[in-house]
Amino acid sequence: MSFATSPVKRVLGDYLAGRVPAERVVAAVTRWYYREAGRAAREAFRPVIEVIERAAPGGVELTRAEASPGFALRPGARVFPKEFEPDLRTAVETAMLRSGEPGGPQGDGRLLTRIVRALRRLFR
Repeated sequence: MSFATSPVKRVLGDYLAGRVPAERVVAAVTRWYYREAGRAAREAFRPVIEVIERAAPGGVELTRAEASPGFALRPGARVFPKEFEPDLRTAVETAMLRSGEPGGPQGDGRLLTRIVRALRRLFR
C-alpha cells in the first residue's frame, strides 16, 4: 500500500489541521512506517520517526506475532510530550512535502512556496 492510498495520510492531514492528537499520529506513522512503507517513503518520513523516538523512546512495542512468523507492532501506552509537538508538526509537514503529498491544514501542497513568498515580501 502506498502512502497516497494509506489511512495514515488522512491522520497526518487531520493532525496538521488540529483535529487529531499527537498520540494518534505516533501510532499511525510507526505502524505504517515499519509495516507498509516502501524505501522512498521511509526516507521521506525518517524525520518524523526521529522526532517520535527522541520524544518518547520505546513508544512502540515489538511483540511476538501469533499468526505469522516475525513480530507484531503495537503502540505503547505513553503520552507524547507536549514540548516535542512543534518538532513533530514541522517533521510531518516536511515529510508530506518530500513525499509529494499535499500538506498543511488547508490541504495545499504549496506550503513551502507560500512561506518563501511571505519571507520575500517581508524583506522587500
